[in-house]
Amino acid sequence: MRKYFLLAALSISLVSTAQLPSNYNDLVKAELPKVIEWRRYFHQNPELSNREFNTSKKIEAHLKSLGIETRILAGTGVVGVLKGGKPGSVVALRADIDALPVQERNNLSFKSTATTEYMGKTVSVMHACGHDSHIAMLMGTAEVLSKMKNDVPGTVVFLFQPAEEGPPGKEEGGAPLMIKQGAMDNPKIDAVFGIHIEDWADLGKIYYKPEAFMASSDWFTIKVKGRQSHGAEPWKAIDPIVVCAEIIQNLQTIVSRQEDLTKAPVVITVGKINAGVRPNIIPEDAEMEGTIRTLDSKMQEDVHQRFRNTVKNIAAVYGATAEVTIDTKTMVTYNDPKLVAQSIPSLQKAIGEANLVPYHWVTGAEDFSFYGTRAPAFFFYLGARDPKTKMEDAPAHHTPDFYIDDSKLDIGVRAFCQLVFDFKPIAKG
Repeated sequence: MRKYFLLAALSISLVSTAQLPSNYNDLVKAELPKVIEWRRYFHQNPELSNREFNTSKKIEAHLKSLGIETRILAGTGVVGVLKGGKPGSVVALRADIDALPVQERNNLSFKSTATTEYMGKTVSVMHACGHDSHIAMLMGTAEVLSKMKNDVPGTVVFLFQPAEEGPPGKEEGGAPLMIKQGAMDNPKIDAVFGIHIEDWADLGKIYYKPEAFMASSDWFTIKVKGRQSHGAEPWKAIDPIVVCAEIIQNLQTIVSRQEDLTKAPVVITVGKINAGVRPNIIPEDAEMEGTIRTLDSKMQEDVHQRFRNTVKNIAAVYGATAEVTIDTKTMVTYNDPKLVAQSIPSLQKAIGEANLVPYHWVTGAEDFSFYGTRAPAFFFYLGARDPKTKMEDAPAHHTPDFYIDDSKLDIGVRAFCQLVFDFKPIAKG
């Protein structure tokens, strides 16, 4: 860590910056009420992954009103391109725009009461992860930068990305589809930045980590086949539910006894089990679904192999068979250390040194990770916890009680603008 801070300190003298115009602070101050209004509009009108039709239209209309060139990718994704008045690089800024199938419990004037069809069921919809604030901050950034267009160095690409939470069923979506359809190529991106709001983190502070920051996310399905019998005669059965119970217990030994957790954390979670139709019938089949989180690619491969071996061997011990499918949803979110070092002085200028917090890796996942395979990337957190709420009492993301204080969303605008003005190409190697 000391070595990294030395790099950050040295970068202050290495980065020559374009000059923000004298009216910059006034522009950002005037933008905050709009950002809050947009955030609350999107919160009240959420849409699920790959179904963000009205969200997309509102974003596109806003960018066009600013004279920003737009195009639609990945069905509902919006890409805006702002060409600055001064020479420079191409910097991309990303916001995700989808909501979740969650019923909100908060008592807000802009509470979501939306419902829709999802995977054949009627579900409530809520921005339970803060994507509404991400949209609003990037819309505000686009407006501020457009008003300073003549001073903006190079080109700014605004990536409003759908389906970060994962496209439904077998659909394509999210960052991989945005990239596949040219989001990083026209124009070619030199660096990409992203912000994620966090309701547990101190209001107005930015949290960051160079290198591996957020985990890869692998979703698994385990199908166990046994032998059916009457519940009164279990000796005539090969009980797949018992097999599943043994598999669940033994999968945790991969975490606690087989992987070196001093290198990086590992999480294996079974989140869904489906088996049986009646209390007095031992079923023939059982199915489990869950997620694997790792922060190291070699460890990820090793965990996958141990996972498959554990499942198949335990099933065999009981005379059952098991089929394992592992689907990688996201990669490790990797923050380019040179880009982070260059960016620290910019963030310090934007929010003050005391508000910039070095952080540790986390086991949440982000498909922002895919952009980092095409250009240097830096993803960081912005704190939005209500000051009246203790960190340990803040509701988790993806829950009905998720809540943020939106009074400091201008911090996101300031951070993005400063990063755009200060960016210089990252040397390879």
